[in-house]
Amino acid sequence: MSRPFLRSVFSLGLALSWLSLFGSTSAKDVSPIRVGIIRCDTHGMYFGPLLSKHNPWKLRDPLQFTPGPQRYTWQGGASHYAFYDHYYQQDKMTAPFVEGFQVVKVWDEFPDAAECAANVFEPRPEVCRTFEEVSDGVDLVIVADANFDGSDHLKLATPGLIKGVPTFVDKPFASTYADAKAMVELALKHKTPLLSLSILRLLPEAMHMKKRFEEIAPVQFGVIRGGWKTLAAQIHGLSLAQLLFGDGVESVESMGPFALAYIHLDYGERGDRPRDGVMVLCASGGSSTRSLYYASAYSERGAVHSNALNYYTYPLGAVEIIKLMKEMVLKKEPPMPYGEMLELIAIVDAARLSHDQRRPVRLEEIKGR
Repeated sequence: MSRPFLRSVFSLGLALSWLSLFGSTSAKDVSPIRVGIIRCDTHGMYFGPLLSKHNPWKLRDPLQFTPGPQRYTWQGGASHYAFYDHYYQQDKMTAPFVEGFQVVKVWDEFPDAAECAANVFEPRPEVCRTFEEVSDGVDLVIVADANFDGSDHLKLATPGLIKGVPTFVDKPFASTYADAKAMVELALKHKTPLLSLSILRLLPEAMHMKKRFEEIAPVQFGVIRGGWKTLAAQIHGLSLAQLLFGDGVESVESMGPFALAYIHLDYGERGDRPRDGVMVLCASGGSSTRSLYYASAYSERGAVHSNALNYYTYPLGAVEIIKLMKEMVLKKEPPMPYGEMLELIAIVDAARLSHDQRRPVRLEEIKGR
């Protein structure tokens, strides 16, 4: 009997011993996480192509392959532009791709937009007639929202939460604190993990800036610039403030022509937060269509400023959110505290009340309603 043969037998036996100890990898273990997308807007088709196989040419020119009206900017090539930036090799993905998912169901209020989205993915997902159907037979529901105010998120998320399907709700979590709290209560009641985050909440470029705070510690004052007039964009600025300077806001004061034009976040007497608070300057020039955000931190020792946070950096933030989606599905628990998610919407409601009544508003006043 030859030595190579004996070595092969020994290797096979060793492998079988390991399998007997730790079990084999079944087909179920390697099955992708089945994803249902509610609303095929530019965020639905932002997260989708980062986690599910798709045809890059159909993502670049979706209406060429599925003729119809352009409902969303991704149908004009916006998502392809974000993920494929080789000018001479347009089918080479330059954004990170997160393995382990497959989009199997989609829905949009515009059926033609849902059909257009479905035709981008490979294999093609089912186009649902109603949003309630999206949460049937899936492992994860994504409620997408690129440019809206979150006023329909409670309605769209409810079927999946009741069924126990882990759910990601795009920013803003909701348009009011009452709606956001109702979603959390549903999640707790049905033991369904729930997650809501802005891309800027996990943006690596911003995390890099935060590490530089050590150069000027302790940070005494912060500034966030960006957001303009829509809640969809303003919530990014608030999320960036939460990432850089922390949660635990005690009160909010609104100034300027609209509720979130210029708001001051006061952390009270907390020694681990900026002593003089944070200003979020949504109405600080420019346009939300360019989606530019900046951040600065100040102390007696100096200042730290971010680079432009924009379309070139956002895919990396989206990838970090997708990683948390996977963690949420596998562990069956929310990957972040609900209190942080709720606080952002409490700040929004507090800013509205402050603007109406021209006074600082404590977040406990909003939470106690």
